[in-house]
Amino acid sequence: MQDRNQARSRDRDGSLWGTIRERRVGSQCRNGKDSNGSESAQLRCWRLCGVPKHGVGRVVELQSTEIAGTRLDLYVLRFEKEKMTLRVPVLKADSVGMRKLSSDKTMKDALETLKGKPKVKRTMWSRRAQEYEAKINSGDLTSIAEVTRDLFRPDDAPEQSYSERQIFEAASSRLARELGAMEQTDEKAALAKILDILNKAAVIHHKPKEVANA
Repeated sequence: MQDRNQARSRDRDGSLWGTIRERRVGSQCRNGKDSNGSESAQLRCWRLCGVPKHGVGRVVELQSTEIAGTRLDLYVLRFEKEKMTLRVPVLKADSVGMRKLSSDKTMKDALETLKGKPKVKRTMWSRRAQEYEAKINSGDLTSIAEVTRDLFRPDDAPEQSYSERQIFEAASSRLARELGAMEQTDEKAALAKILDILNKAAVIHHKPKEVANA
């Protein structure tokens, strides 16, 4: 019975990696499809994914290589905006935070966060900048939304410093890319939606002060 279970395990492993070994986008696996035109199960599941430090990327290849006599299976990810390619060992995908696109609920919570009142700590900017960058690199959409909300400035607000603007753009772009991927639109359209939410929220949160001064 044990040998039979081990054989079944090997069969499962073979079905997973035997069909994708050295499969390339430009040849056998163009646009996530096999040479016979059927979609690869792995690419169908992981075609778009999130990586904490880099945001949304596309799995363009599933490779197998051999190092010191040991086979190593790799996800090959492409980040078009940064023109960067990243290779992630399959066995370490979880530990590096590689994940599927966020759920609808997670994105909904992030967009709701944008509607909240900005929270700005009265600490040195250098410390706040480190905290903001840590939130962005965490890959957590709600944390990224918090940075986007807290650093947003409506048109009639005082101008941001260069570093504030850079971090705001990094956070809003990260959020927009995932929103765009989920809604099957582009980053520009997703960013416009985010800015619309932020502008409407700014009117609400600034309204009490205007009434009080009237």
